[in-house]
Amino acid sequence: MSQDLLTLPHPHPVKALEEYSRDRLGFMQRCTQEYQGIVPLKFGDEWFCLLANPDYITQVLKDRMLFIKAKDIQQLSGILGNGLLNSEGDFWLRQRRLAQPVFHQQQIHSYAAVMVEYTQRMLETWQDGEVHDVHEAMMRLTLNIVMKTLFDQNVEDTAAGSIAHTLDVAMNWVEYQEAKNVMGALTEIGELQSLSADMPHEEIDQRLQEAIALFDETVYAIIQQRRANGTTGKDLLGMLMQVEDADDGSRMTDKQLRDEAATLILAGHETTANALSWTWMLLAQNPHIREKLNAELQTVLNGRTPTLADLPQLTYTNWVIKESMRLYPPATDISREATQDCEIGGYFIPKGTTLIASQWAMHRDARYFSEPELFQPERWANDLEKQLPRGVYFPFGDGPRVCIGKSFAVMEAVLLLATIAQKFQLDLVSDQHIELQPSITLRARHGIKFVLQDAA
Repeated sequence: MSQDLLTLPHPHPVKALEEYSRDRLGFMQRCTQEYQGIVPLKFGDEWFCLLANPDYITQVLKDRMLFIKAKDIQQLSGILGNGLLNSEGDFWLRQRRLAQPVFHQQQIHSYAAVMVEYTQRMLETWQDGEVHDVHEAMMRLTLNIVMKTLFDQNVEDTAAGSIAHTLDVAMNWVEYQEAKNVMGALTEIGELQSLSADMPHEEIDQRLQEAIALFDETVYAIIQQRRANGTTGKDLLGMLMQVEDADDGSRMTDKQLRDEAATLILAGHETTANALSWTWMLLAQNPHIREKLNAELQTVLNGRTPTLADLPQLTYTNWVIKESMRLYPPATDISREATQDCEIGGYFIPKGTTLIASQWAMHRDARYFSEPELFQPERWANDLEKQLPRGVYFPFGDGPRVCIGKSFAVMEAVLLLATIAQKFQLDLVSDQHIELQPSITLRARHGIKFVLQDAA
């Protein structure tokens, strides 16, 4: 007989909402540490459950039919359409099967040289003593790389600018929507008199629609040019245009290509850029770790440009990226909605309940990581990841819907880190306030400023 969730200890609804609105990440972490198992949360009239047990997280992420993408992801349909990130059911399965060959290991490896080449182009514009917002630089670099690998578009093309603008607007819109929902819930329970009259709902929505229209114009123009020329090309878009359904021989429509392109741009651009931004911050804050990284790069590369063949020898470099994504995961949480009444851990979960698996909280859980707040790449020695229970470390998600571009992102992060670190040491500008912006991804709200210093 399953128990009711209300028999579990849980935070007071009003205090939970207030604390969540002030510090979403800290709230998730404290709940995971204090309550463990399942933490029921009531925000307004809606029930949420924070999963603080790795077995429960694995159960939810494994069953894609019982637990579908929750409303926070579905609201991204304006920008992502019905792409792999938020489509469901048989349509998602068809699209995943069509896209899978495009992300075959051999195909992904073919992009290593492009990643390094574009990084070197960026480094040629950097000078000793300059101050750079590295978050902005990594965003621009990874977008240029994804534009080349996805569309075979060069850096100079205006397409990259319009796409970057759309993503920025979308990130701010999602964060705004969440803040509005929390304020609405507080209003309903009498904690706020009313929503602020000067919150520019229509203006923000209008800005998003204009950005999406610009994005669509850019991407559809590229697709239609390919159709008109009768050529597909060897980039990711070209491969997506050529793949056929094994059952009926059909190919993706322009709309499907547009939606998958939008998803790949977001996943292939944002995740790596954010991971690298936080990595540079952590390395600057931990000079002894930076010295170990530099020692490996000197031993393995000795000043030459890294290649795909070097990746197996860049062990410590890989650990640095892995540890950075533990402390600052590209996405801070994953949410799912129960499509029917079910049971998790002996507790009854009503249909429609939103279930939250927090990478931020699980990655910093002292039950699984010693001194979890410390940046210690060495912890990943001896295959730690394989020793951890499944559902503890999942920066790219898990289950059948694990990020299809995971290999692309990890390879890119390691190659870019190795290429840049050999040329420059990045030192944090003192007295700057680095603020976390948890939206679709975990960004630095005002960037992260560094002073460049020649590594030689």
